[in-house]
Amino acid sequence: MKSYRKELWFEVPTRRALINITPQVEECLRESGIREGLVLCNAMHITASVFINDDESGLHHDYEVWLERLAPHEPVSQYRHNVGEDNADAHMKRQIMGREVVVAVTNGQLDFGTWERIFYGEFDGRRRKRALVKIIGE
Repeated sequence: MKSYRKELWFEVPTRRALINITPQVEECLRESGIREGLVLCNAMHITASVFINDDESGLHHDYEVWLERLAPHEPVSQYRHNVGEDNADAHMKRQIMGREVVVAVTNGQLDFGTWERIFYGEFDGRRRKRALVKIIGE
């Protein structure tokens, strides 16, 4: 069995963003040479997420509204974590959206359902962060 590891780095200039990282993960799969196996992709920061869904702008807008309703950024004083910080909402948004995804690899391709894409969700940007891509298989 072969194994491949790569870190994808992001420097999002805004507090929040949803980034389609499917092309970068597909490039990792090509680099790995693995034809059958599994891809794990996870955020390596506790205020960021990796998840699978549709790459549709209306849905992305709906996520923003929904997440802000569930864990509003302001007032920052509503969170005990925010003593000296202002990112408690980002931790909660990450918890809702999830830490990682696993995708099957079949015939050297990500074995997705219709419209599925991999996203990096940033909830406390404006600094350098990363996601891990780990691929195992044959």
